[in-house]
Amino acid sequence: MAPIGNLRQRPVRRLTQLYAGLLIYGVSMALMIRSGLGLDPWDVFHQGLSRHTGLSFGTVTIAVGVLVLLLWIPLRQRPGLGTVSNVLVIGLVVDATLALLPGGGPLAARAALLVAGIVANGAATALYLGARLGPGPRDGLMTGYVARRPGRSVRLVRTVIEVTVLILGWLLGGTVGVGTVAYALTIGPIAQFFLPVFMVTLPSWEPAVAEPAVAEPGGRIAAGPEPGGHNVVEAPGTDCGQRR
Repeated sequence: MAPIGNLRQRPVRRLTQLYAGLLIYGVSMALMIRSGLGLDPWDVFHQGLSRHTGLSFGTVTIAVGVLVLLLWIPLRQRPGLGTVSNVLVIGLVVDATLALLPGGGPLAARAALLVAGIVANGAATALYLGARLGPGPRDGLMTGYVARRPGRSVRLVRTVIEVTVLILGWLLGGTVGVGTVAYALTIGPIAQFFLPVFMVTLPSWEPAVAEPAVAEPGGRIAAGPEPGGHNVVEAPGTDCGQRR
């Protein structure tokens, strides 16, 4: 894989974009949670674990991110600043937002929260991935596995993983609903819409952190949802994309 990119080129733009994306991603997750209308597969899993362990949603998100990151070791994946930041920042932000944002309310209000959450999530995904400082732990797991087994499809591997965590999360009591379907159908196009705007161009001699081939969120675009998370998006000029 390509060497870890450095910050000699456009450091202010890339760092600002990275952390703005992660902050917005955490807020978007809280909006979808408070809507009560369904979450993306990984967040269904996080919510189910949170209900059974008594830990906060953000704490569970961080813990799962760390465990997934450990799986990078046998896959010989190398995390970037964006990868490590993804694990820590999103969980902290989602807990802080949930503490400030009340739940409940009429259906129309909750539907508005869901729509705002999905759109914000797509924009945050583009911001975070566009900074080119490393994929999220969940995306790296999928693409790292495929890199070790070239004959496998990233989309197929991602689908298997996400269907598995969705089922486990549902069995644990996570919220599956119209929001889950809406997220799956729209997150890819939304993130792809924003990605060209936020993709940072780097000199060809300076490689960014190896970006997953085709993604996610923390994905994810061509194939739908990953940032928490999280998202795999299709980067310009590649067959695949890169979450959270």
